[in-house]
Parts: sequence; structure tokens; C-alpha cells
Amino acid sequence: MRVLKPVLFSAVAAAILSSCGSGIDIVSTPIENVDTTPLKVSELTESEKHNWGHLDLVKDTIPGMSVDKAYSEIIKDNKGQTVIVAVIDSGIDINHEDLDGVVWTNEKEIPGNGIDDDKNGYVDDVHGWNFLGDGYDEQLEYVRILAKGDTSHPDFERAKEEYEKEYQKTVAQKTQYEQIFKQVEAADKAIAAHLGKKDYTPEDVNGITSTDEELNRYVSMMKYMYSNGLDSAEAALEELQGGLDYFSDKLDYNLNKDFNGRKTGDNVDDLTDVGYGNGNVTPSEEGESHGTHVAGIIAAERNNGLGANGVANNVKIMSIRAVPNGDEYDKDIALAIRYAVDNGAKVINGSFGKYYATHSDWVRDAIAYAGEHDVVFVNAAGNEGIDLDKKACYPNDQVDNGPEVSNTFITVGALAPKYGSNMVAGFSNYGKINVDVFAPGASVYSTVPFKDQYDTKGGTSMAAPAVAGVVALVRSYFPNLTAAQVKDVILSSGLPINTKVVVGGDANDVRPFGDLSKSEKMANAYNALIVASKIK
Repeated sequence: MRVLKPVLFSAVAAAILSSCGSGIDIVSTPIENVDTTPLKVSELTESEKHNWGHLDLVKDTIPGMSVDKAYSEIIKDNKGQTVIVAVIDSGIDINHEDLDGVVWTNEKEIPGNGIDDDKNGYVDDVHGWNFLGDGYDEQLEYVRILAKGDTSHPDFERAKEEYEKEYQKTVAQKTQYEQIFKQVEAADKAIAAHLGKKDYTPEDVNGITSTDEELNRYVSMMKYMYSNGLDSAEAALEELQGGLDYFSDKLDYNLNKDFNGRKTGDNVDDLTDVGYGNGNVTPSEEGESHGTHVAGIIAAERNNGLGANGVANNVKIMSIRAVPNGDEYDKDIALAIRYAVDNGAKVINGSFGKYYATHSDWVRDAIAYAGEHDVVFVNAAGNEGIDLDKKACYPNDQVDNGPEVSNTFITVGALAPKYGSNMVAGFSNYGKINVDVFAPGASVYSTVPFKDQYDTKGGTSMAAPAVAGVVALVRSYFPNLTAAQVKDVILSSGLPINTKVVVGGDANDVRPFGDLSKSEKMANAYNALIVASKIK
């Protein structure tokens, strides 16, 4: 299932180019400058909220990746090589105003003729491939294990136990949301009647004084909604409806043992049964926004006066639709990785993950294949706030913390836009062995599908494409570096933060930032270009 979970819902419910020829000596950010960075006490401006991942820690006191600094001081007007970045996700709105100029086109394929012109096994794959066909909703992997009734599966008993717990929990969560939704509706109606207007403000609510106990309860509820960043009853109801939709989908599809969302007609347990799917790489509905958001973080057209800037220029995005509203099939992911590699991608972004796998070896083999063919795979760590050294998450490049099958696989944890003890997003997974680096992932503004829209989303799903963008930058301006060297650049060039941070959103769990990842760093585009320029 997509690593993006409804992060806010739970809160509401719970309560170089060296000198680039300019002659200027450019050096990496000194660590002493990082250590003395003051805490930012003022709220982020609207501009900062939309661009915080590109800002500079020392200059802006926001834990961004110094992307803007990299462009203004290093890249400038230098021209790099075009890099193909494959986004394995839920589909991409390739007609979006901020993405239509960065879409990969298979020049060897004649659109719409129903012929596999380039003989790669995929008919009319003009902008990528759709392994889901007309499918969208799917079960979770452990539900599929139970639905098959294969008691010999090594995870059968664990799946059975988790299903019973998760089903009851989801029913309770949906019921809770329904109750809160009705209460907010009632509060909105009562407050509007008391104030004599529907379009009241938080200031209006804060000014209410009354001896009516019921009205005071409604006022307290609305104030609680405001404290969670929701500035109106309408916004609160919209957020709650999103939660209701999420839990309804989970019960109707993800946790429904009788549901089968597969529409491609292939055998999911046969890796040689190929050629299924179609060339339609766009989302199937407006709510299927994940892939478009990820693509925008990597490569939304820069400085065109529209909504967002991607991290990388000189990029063509290859859209591979393989992640449904539910858990992805290992077969789809394994073939998607191989499709990306075989069709010229030098970077792959995978913002998805799950904790059960039936054919994890197929995916690891594909990851190894990518590494052998000089491709960097950037992977989202996951959003459960857990230690990946203690619990396996798929896809991964190792078994039981053993030897890695690839030295070009990067797993990314998420940062929040606030430097200091709360800079690690509370939802982010971590791991000294299995997470490589951290990057901006909470509250990230980017493209969403249909009608040229933009939205803010959070998750390690957003942190991975931030790093994929930096990888693409390095590969563009230093094309002679191998994929393994580029991974080393990303990990070695980040900023090491010596402060202690809250882990997993638990205020009682405070550890050194360096204990949460292999590199002990947060990714930094500016430094990455400098380090890359020094490699012979």
C-alpha cells in the first residue's frame, strides 16, 4: 500500500560544479554553522510553506535541502544532460500544466497503432506502462494471504492475528469519525445561529461568552479543530470526510477478504505471465493523486510562474502505474523496475511499501538488476514511526539485515519543516541499518491530478522524491559518475545534525538524530553537487 497514510486524521480523532567557471571558491556548509543554527520561532510564510524543502538550514533556519542555493550559486546557467526518472506509483497526470513539459516519451513507439513497435513486450507504451490496467482498489497483502487460505504460508498466523486486530480497529475508527463529523456539523449550526452568520471566523468563536453549556461544548470543539490547523468548520468537515472515505475504502476493499480488484487477467504468481496492462499511465480518478504529487516534487517545471518547482531540471518523468489503492503486487513492482531499467531510466522513485510480501525475492532480484545496470533506486521508508531494523518493510534490498543485493538502493526518512527537536516527522520510520538519509517529507506542496491543481501532502512518500530529485541533479551535471558513486555522494554530502530529536512522534523517546539513519544526515543538494565535483 502507498506509504502515504492520513497523518492528520489521527491527530484530529485522537484529540559542481566546483566554481562553475565563475572563479568563485564554493565550499560545503561548515558543520559549525549547522550546529549554531538558531531555532525558528516565527510561523512559516505562505511562500516558505510552498517551498520549504528547497530552503537552506543556515540561511533560513528551515531544514530544507538547499536546492535554491544550489541553483543560484552552483548550477546557474550551466546545462546538464537529460536524465530519465521512472516514478513507480499510482499513475501521473501527464497533462498537468506543471508536468506536461517533463514527460518522457518513447520515441521508438508509434502512438495508438496497437503494435509493439520497439518490440519491448509492451504495446503503445508511449509514456510508460500501466501494470494495473483498469484496476484501482485492492486488498492488503496479508488479506490476500488469508483469502487464499494457504495455511502453509510462513506469515499466515501473523496475518490472521493482524487482520482480526486491524478490522476491529478500523470499524471503531470509522464509527468515531462518524460521531465527530455529526458533532462538528451540530457545532457549526449552533455557532452560526448564535453569531447570526454562517461565515464566522476563529476570532468570532474565541469571543463567544455564554451560560449555555451546550453552546460552550460546541465552542470548545471548534477551538480544538482550530488548534489542529483547521481554520473553519468547512475545513474540519472536509478533513473528517477524508478520514471517513479512507476507513470506508479500507473496510470495503483493503480488508475485504471477498474482494478481488485484479482486472488484468494475468496470474499474479507467475512472473513469466507478462504483457498484461496497457499504455494509459494516468490516474483513474481524482483521488488517485499520489503519483502526480511525487512527480511534481521531483520535476515540476522550474520558474515557469506556476504552482511548484521541482528539485531537478533536465528531467523526463517515466510514469509506471503499479501502485493501487491497497497493497501493490510483487509481480507488478518487479516487472515495473525492470521496465524502467530496460527503457533508459537512470533513477527510479518508489514511494510505496508494505509489511507482508509473497514474492519479495522477485522484487529484490529486480532491485539487484537495477543496480547492475547503473540505476539508482530511491525508496520511501514508511509512515508507521517504527524501526526498520526490527521490522521488515518491502521493498528492501536485504533479508534480516543481512548483505545488501544492491549498492544503489537509497531508503529515505521524512523531516518536518521545523528545525530542532521536532524536525523528524512523527510518522517517519527510521533505522540505523535500513534507512540511509532523511529529507523534507511533511507538509510538502506539489502537483495533483486533473484541472491543474496543487495540494500539500505529507509522508516519506514525499521525502523519497526529494532525494530522487537530488540524485537526478547529480546524474545530470556529473553523468560520468556511477550509480553507486551517486549514492555515496548523497549519503556523504548531507548535513549531520548533532541535536537530539523526538522519534516516532513519542515525546518520551528522544535520541540523537544520528541514531536514526546509516548516514546520520539530512540530504543537501548544494553539498551533493560540490562533493560530486570532487570525484575523479
